[in-house]
Amino acid sequence: MKLTLERPLAFFDLETTGVRIGKDRIIQVGIVRLLEDGTRETYETLVNPEMAIPAEATTVHGITDADVADAPLLADVAREILSNMEGCDLAGFNCLRFDVPFLAEELHRVGTDWDNTNLRIVDVQRIYHKMEPRNLSAALRYYCGKEHEGAHDALADVEATADVLLAQLERYPDTLQGDVAFLGEMSGDRQRSPDAAGKLRFDDRGAICLSFGKYAGWTLENIGRNDPGYLQWLMTKADLPGSTLSVMRATLADLQH
Repeated sequence: MKLTLERPLAFFDLETTGVRIGKDRIIQVGIVRLLEDGTRETYETLVNPEMAIPAEATTVHGITDADVADAPLLADVAREILSNMEGCDLAGFNCLRFDVPFLAEELHRVGTDWDNTNLRIVDVQRIYHKMEPRNLSAALRYYCGKEHEGAHDALADVEATADVLLAQLERYPDTLQGDVAFLGEMSGDRQRSPDAAGKLRFDDRGAICLSFGKYAGWTLENIGRNDPGYLQWLMTKADLPGSTLSVMRATLADLQH
């Protein structure tokens, strides 16, 4: 089926210092204008984010502080970016959840409002997920070649999940390793919060750290060693959820053994 356009469709993508809308900054913008006759026009610019690019972000997109040192500020190219999308509807991959709100917030920050309320937006990722469902039944069909007869029955679901994992290990022997530490790392398990309230986080070594206050990023062990009074205050006086305190106490008890 051929794509029929009444006006150009601007595919765009952002590379950023992180994923926190309102806190992180744009470092690259890429735009492809798909015109009504099928031809394409492209635009790309690096952007100086006026902040250091975290190493974990550079690992994803390969852009370093040196790459953007001489790049223009967003305020200097904001109108240029919008002019390359003027008269277009929009498209992207995960753009409804990320790129559109991120760009709108950043443009507003530099004094350029962007009214996209009347534009149609095509999110290719959402179409992909609707056409190729990414649920357990689809995974069992893809990896194991069988239907999930007991979908949404708890025991049937976990049986299917176990079958899928074992089939994934067979399917990707050169990529996956058959140990839980590797598979957990690949799943991003250390990116979650150890506690339900998000007051704690894991560091790169898997140690539990604070995620707030003057010792944000410090492990509980280091805080206890360097400022035990502060740690004692946290444990007894600070208004922390019980689940957070439980994790802290268990962690500190383990460290004392």
